[in-house]
Amino acid sequence: MIRADEHHLRNGTLKSHSDQKQQGSNSLKNGYHATEKVQKNGKGDGFHQPRVRGEDSFEEAPMCVAVLTYMGYGIVILFGYFRDFLRAVGLEKCHQAQEREEQKDFVPLYQDFENFYKRNLYMRVRDNWNRPICSLPGPVFDIMERVSDDYNWTFRLTGKTVENVINMGSYNYLGFAENNVDFMKTVADETRQYGVGVCSTRQELGNFSIHEKLERLVAEFLGVESAMAFGMGFATNSMNIPALVGKGCLILSDELNHTSLILGAKLSGATIRVFKHNNMQSLEKLLKEAICSGQPRTHRAWKKILIMVEGIYSMEGSLVRLPEILALKKKYKAYLFLDEAHSIGAVGPTGRGVTEHFGMDPNEVDVLMGTFTKSFGATGGYIAGKKELVDYLRSHSHSAVYATAMSPPVVEQIIRAIKCIMGVDGTTEGQRRVRQLSENMRYFRSRLKEMGFIIYGNQDSPVIPLLLYLPGKVGAFSRAMLKRKIGVVVVGFPATPITEARARFCVSAAHTREMLDKVLQSLDELGDHIRVKFSCHRPSHRQELYNETDFELDS
Repeated sequence: MIRADEHHLRNGTLKSHSDQKQQGSNSLKNGYHATEKVQKNGKGDGFHQPRVRGEDSFEEAPMCVAVLTYMGYGIVILFGYFRDFLRAVGLEKCHQAQEREEQKDFVPLYQDFENFYKRNLYMRVRDNWNRPICSLPGPVFDIMERVSDDYNWTFRLTGKTVENVINMGSYNYLGFAENNVDFMKTVADETRQYGVGVCSTRQELGNFSIHEKLERLVAEFLGVESAMAFGMGFATNSMNIPALVGKGCLILSDELNHTSLILGAKLSGATIRVFKHNNMQSLEKLLKEAICSGQPRTHRAWKKILIMVEGIYSMEGSLVRLPEILALKKKYKAYLFLDEAHSIGAVGPTGRGVTEHFGMDPNEVDVLMGTFTKSFGATGGYIAGKKELVDYLRSHSHSAVYATAMSPPVVEQIIRAIKCIMGVDGTTEGQRRVRQLSENMRYFRSRLKEMGFIIYGNQDSPVIPLLLYLPGKVGAFSRAMLKRKIGVVVVGFPATPITEARARFCVSAAHTREMLDKVLQSLDELGDHIRVKFSCHRPSHRQELYNETDFELDS
């Protein structure tokens, strides 16, 4: 038997950037163009050796940074109230839409603080979001230049284009968002055969042979009995969870789960309890209470207990503690719902997600969920697992019964991406991309740490959050990076805790070493200029109680 605390060693050492092999520069602007033919990569029927899980990094900021962050928000809020007063007395024009006079006594559609936050905080930095893209969103893209004459209330296009901006924000993990004619030939062929629109649900006249082909391929790729595809990744969670649990059931949800999981849990009518992020002691405590106490008031046993987690948490870059969660699931006879939106394709020796990364049998996970919007460069999502589960969802899921079927060109894009990863297209291009992504994200993360930035997440995650903290630095960082022709995503409250505003980098296999070095050089210069190199290599205040759980892992 292997104790749980034996799974917290570092996952090897990071290579120095001088030791890394330089990536070739024989590709075009967006996408891959390698054409060498090599042997197949196999179907992945067996399980890979489990990898020792690297620790998630959550370094604590210096106290002065936390204090200045609160002060920054306080000052902005005070000025916001002052500007609201000026608007009320007519000294400042309010650009926000106003209610009609006859609706003054209606209950407001939005909360007062939400309106206040949007008017006085979000508007100051609104230019950093929703930038119009006018090219393929590959490793580089083109942005339509826009300006505002009324402090970000409205924008107008200048007619100019900012070209060749390095894309560090898209979820294009394996570079399949591409426009290479040779690679996209099958997609064009399927478009000629089936057209673009389906105009019907799968249960009526929208069940094409290409849809069934995709589902068989997904099940084979994941190593499970059956799978079902859906046209929208968000709805794959929000519309399927209510079909699996309901009143009298209990959902145990990680506190950092995605909004789609949270919405699905709320729509289900089940009781929801939240455990600390990746904290096995917190999860086991809730499981014990659920087993011992049962439902509130009646104390009857719960009909189902469903644990909901993500493979990679999109805002933190951390990996799920899958072996420990599976051990708890078995011990307390619970079900497990695993969202692999960000991990499928991007994690594991052959891109098959966190189950492969940890060497676990995917059939031990009751509900495998993932999306095609990231590593596969398409849209939609899937649910996979036992055949009984999938057959049940075909007739009970709102997303399956009422939603229009996936567009055939999108289906073919997913099929050709999965075939490339599996190697059934006769090349190892897919596996080369998986390895390149792993090399790129470890290189990028290690260099950022060397520079003194505070970085969250796991070393095996392509999501790399760089902490900015202070609200004034969020907008300044994004604008300065765009001037250097680097597109980044910045995130702040309420999407993150109020003291943890950040820039979130998403590394891609399509990024060349030259691109990453340019980004790193710009970050190094900008980090010194706006002073966001806060790292003191101190452990976080977040509770790390993994070793106190009362369970063992199977050897």
